[in-house]
Amino acid sequence: MKEVIIVGAGAAGLMAAGTCIERGLKVLMFDKNQRPGRKLRITGKGRCNVTNNCTPQEVIAAANGGRFLYSALTSFTPGDAMAFFEGLGVPLKTERGRRVFPQSDRAADIADALVRYSRGAELCRETVKKVLVEEGRAIGVKTDRGYYKAKNVLLACGGASYPATGSDGSGYRLSEELGHTLVPISPSLVPLVERGGICQRLMGLSLRNVGVRVTAAGRRRPVYEDFGELLFTHFGLSGPTILSASAHMRPMSAGAYTVHIDLKPALDEGQLDARILRDLEEKKNRQFINSLDRLLPQKLIPVIVERSGVPGETRCNSVTRGQRKSLLAVLKDFAVEIESFRPIDEAIVTAGGVSLKEVDPKTMGSKLIEGLYFAGEMLDVDAPTGGYNLQIAFATGRLAGLNMGG
Repeated sequence: MKEVIIVGAGAAGLMAAGTCIERGLKVLMFDKNQRPGRKLRITGKGRCNVTNNCTPQEVIAAANGGRFLYSALTSFTPGDAMAFFEGLGVPLKTERGRRVFPQSDRAADIADALVRYSRGAELCRETVKKVLVEEGRAIGVKTDRGYYKAKNVLLACGGASYPATGSDGSGYRLSEELGHTLVPISPSLVPLVERGGICQRLMGLSLRNVGVRVTAAGRRRPVYEDFGELLFTHFGLSGPTILSASAHMRPMSAGAYTVHIDLKPALDEGQLDARILRDLEEKKNRQFINSLDRLLPQKLIPVIVERSGVPGETRCNSVTRGQRKSLLAVLKDFAVEIESFRPIDEAIVTAGGVSLKEVDPKTMGSKLIEGLYFAGEMLDVDAPTGGYNLQIAFATGRLAGLNMGG
């Protein structure tokens, strides 16, 4: 009999396995993939944003369900995570927003380091169908090939995003069958579908250094503000700022949220008006639609002119102050109304999961079933982009690994 069975060989599962091996425990891991850490190998567009070079308190403040993570994040901090991977021979670097990446820009280096760390755990490529429970205690699992016994079972199966990598939501079904409450899952860090057809006309256009502000119907204050890069797609909006914004857009419903894009955040209204006036003066005999090429990408100009209400054929020397003001308003607030999220299989992270009320935050153990543990995306915690979600996976996996075996 093994002391620990771990379901899922992803970030949380591999971290837990290595921690158990260090403690001298016998570990059996189950995963559907040929190679462990498959999702980890493609995260961050193949670069892997390992963690964020910040304090545990900042991760807690950024995360939904952050208070639950106090013990996990203070026992395995972002600094600990950085030291951990560098100790495994993976040099790291810190980029904008304190995002931490391997110096090689290869996510595979992080995955391979975790696989080396968990060496000693036995890996089975079988599908777990059921967690076995006897007298209120987890005693093993049933797979598509047989029965396996253990003193502890850790569910670290991932969420429901990227189902091709094995994160197909099956862990949630296993949890519900055991009597755990499942907070309804939804996509997080996911592209947004627009309500209308403006984005389709701008498909493929990437904007850098723009301001992004998200408002919600019935709320005075913005639900999210950011600065950075976004991408127009055939369905709506994507890119780093949009993915981060999506984590704050709950509950989602058609028309409930609007994304406001400041195309010129470095200029206040007075400075931008002076810039527009100068461009119009330099091109005073041209048509208005042909005067904005220094100010905007070519693909964006027809849409901006249309939204401003200024006829494109108007001569620049005939543009009125009121028309200039209309153009200014569009440049500082290009609004896109949102219809919905893209499907969950396009999300980076799954929101929702096993209710935190039913898990001990000091051990990651189930409060309902002795010997059962949870880690990573199985839990109802998620955070914005920036390395926070992997930090949460590592910290919860580590904490579970330190508490299993009894």
